[in-house]
Amino acid sequence: MYIKKILIAIFFLGAVVMGFFAWYIYDTAFTGNTAFNNKEAHVYIPTNATIIDVVEEIEPLLKDAESFRTIADQKQYTSNIKPGHFIIRKGMTNNDIVNTLRSRNIPINVKFNNQERLEDLAGHIANQIEADSLSLLQAMTDPEFLKEVGMTKETGLSMYIPNTYEFYWNSSAKTFRDRMKTEYERFWNEARIKKAKNLNLTKEQVMALASIVQKETAKVDERPRVAGVYLNRLRVGMLLQADPTVIYAIKRESGDYNQIIKRVLYKDLELDSPYNTYKYAGIPPGPITMPDISSIDAVLNPEKHDYYYFVADVTNFGYHKFAKSLAQHNVNKAEYVRWVNNQGLMR
Repeated sequence: MYIKKILIAIFFLGAVVMGFFAWYIYDTAFTGNTAFNNKEAHVYIPTNATIIDVVEEIEPLLKDAESFRTIADQKQYTSNIKPGHFIIRKGMTNNDIVNTLRSRNIPINVKFNNQERLEDLAGHIANQIEADSLSLLQAMTDPEFLKEVGMTKETGLSMYIPNTYEFYWNSSAKTFRDRMKTEYERFWNEARIKKAKNLNLTKEQVMALASIVQKETAKVDERPRVAGVYLNRLRVGMLLQADPTVIYAIKRESGDYNQIIKRVLYKDLELDSPYNTYKYAGIPPGPITMPDISSIDAVLNPEKHDYYYFVADVTNFGYHKFAKSLAQHNVNKAEYVRWVNNQGLMR
């Protein structure tokens, strides 16, 4: 009888312990464990991360990091960590969080425009995906890749069409570059290629000319007219004489791409650079900035007119005054020069 009572006591004690353990596991796995007030939080798990890295990343978002670690161990997540961008929603349980981190890598939107160099683009993209700027730049300037796509280091920027693209955050530098090659080929459809040929321009020349148009005017509705001016000049063998190319040449020569140059001086026009379109005929060897699609299409669909000159319109800021003759242009230019002098712009 005594032994029987002991066995019964042990049974009930075991049942209580098992019940407590079951409750603990349930509570640990299925009770909300988020500590933030927003509807959701974004988590970025790097490639080759350990469970220590993961816990360090999400600990500020949790009420109890240890309970998360317990469930992660039980669900064998610690030996199968996936890199990427994940969204943790308010009120999620440890079970939900582990399931999310294990299988729900969410793409992000990668945006870029107005970059002057591949170096700038690499830095800009590195702020949006896991790949660092050095690996991105190396992928973009890889000689074999440039040869494959028929470009050079000078024209390489042409391959990156400004837009918003969907990527996984943990995309590698080569993945980004190769995707941009695909997007470039998609952008240059038969219609655009035909228009370039009708202008007797290569795709790279279109991009370089579009970059000048981009720098000349921020007004999208004026870009086809500006493009028409440069195409008219090319058609009759005139120098492009585009101030933005001189500014780019100065930056390139000095290595200081952050300097702000508001006024091109006569001495600048003598700078010996293939990008100085006051000195060298034709289109520069590469783009001086990353042109928007509106600038590219402005070159491919230029306004047809007889203008050969233009200068900033000081009565309608942002726009320009256009002229068919040098005499009329000089009148417009004199007005602009007076305004600039009154502003005291020396450089």
